[in-house]
Amino acid sequence: MTYFISSCHKNQGTVKTLALQITDEELVFEIVKTNNTELFATLYDRFSSVVYNKCYGFSKSKEEAEDLMQDVFVRLFVKLRTFKGNAKFSTWLYSFTYNFCVNYVQRNSHKKKEKITVVTDVIKDNTDFEEQEDKSLLELKSTKLVKALAILDPADKMILLMKYQDDKSIKEIKEVLNIGESAVKMRLKRAKEKAIKIYEEL
Repeated sequence: MTYFISSCHKNQGTVKTLALQITDEELVFEIVKTNNTELFATLYDRFSSVVYNKCYGFSKSKEEAEDLMQDVFVRLFVKLRTFKGNAKFSTWLYSFTYNFCVNYVQRNSHKKKEKITVVTDVIKDNTDFEEQEDKSLLELKSTKLVKALAILDPADKMILLMKYQDDKSIKEIKEVLNIGESAVKMRLKRAKEKAIKIYEEL
């Protein structure tokens, strides 16, 4: 959409209108090119609820999730130029948000073990991969599982949330983490084993 900015400089209302009509990827490239804050506001409107939900899974409260979401978008504005368009922007943002949240948890690891607020009753077996481990994980009681996930290493917690909270397929997780399919399966298997071990020791 090469005509986009040239046709919009004179009219901010037109910027907002046309911003609603272009793809996520086109919007990102225009933001990088122009540093237009109104365009970034459109991007925020498109993805704020998605980012908030991801942050909520790593937070102790709604307020903390809101603050974390704002931090993600502040960092995102600086890092948008690293998006090259090799994947969908939504996939790239998903990975960006998860990595940000994992780093946030690790930076605060000296504090009391955080309580994960994810609703664990949405965990379900939606794949025939490693069925026995899934069955063991699904049989865990919800409140106790929350405690186990809070103790779990952030990277392990992240991949379990992607699989069971967000219903991501192995292929989708592979794209987000930029690793091979077999590596995804192995990390999921190890994360589930660790979660179950922690659960049994509680």
